[in-house]
Amino acid sequence: MTHPRITLGGVPIVLHAGAPTESIEPIGGGTVLRMSDGAALRQQHWERLAGSISAEGWMPPGLSGLDYSGPLELRSTQVLNLVGPGLVFELPGTPRPDLAPWGHALVGDQWVRTACTYAGGVATLTAVAGATLYQACWMPVLSVFANRPAQSQGGGGHGWSISWEEA
Repeated sequence: MTHPRITLGGVPIVLHAGAPTESIEPIGGGTVLRMSDGAALRQQHWERLAGSISAEGWMPPGLSGLDYSGPLELRSTQVLNLVGPGLVFELPGTPRPDLAPWGHALVGDQWVRTACTYAGGVATLTAVAGATLYQACWMPVLSVFANRPAQSQGGGGHGWSISWEEA
C-alpha cells in the first residue's frame, strides 16, 4: 500500500519537495466566563481547524501557481481519531475519498485492527471479543484558506512552509 500524499488545490506534495511536517489544531470563538461565585462557564460560539505544512527538500513544492483568493481543497495526511466504548462514530468532518476510515479495538493493552464501514458521515466498526474501547481513524479533506508558501533556499535544499485555516 502506498501512503497518500498531502494535496493542496489538487497539487500533490511530492517527496522531492521534502518529507512534510503537518500540524492541525482547533481554533474557535470561545471564552471562559466567571460567574459571581467564581465558577467557570465555557462559552463556545464556533470551532474550526487550522494548521501548517512545512518541509525542506530538493525542489520547491509547486504551490506558487494556485489561486489563493478563495478556498482550496486540502487532502491531509494527519490522522484524526475518535475513541469510545461503542462501535458507531459520527465523524466531525469529511474523510479523504481516496482512503476510507479504518478502526482499531483495544484488547487488553493492545490496539488491533478491526473492520470499518463508512457511510453518511458515520463510521461503524466490527465488534472484537474482549475489546474495551474502539477507535475510528481517518485522514480529513478540508476546504481551507491559505497564503502562498514562504520559501527559502540554501545548503542545496529548498525550504517552504504554508499556514492554513478551515473555510
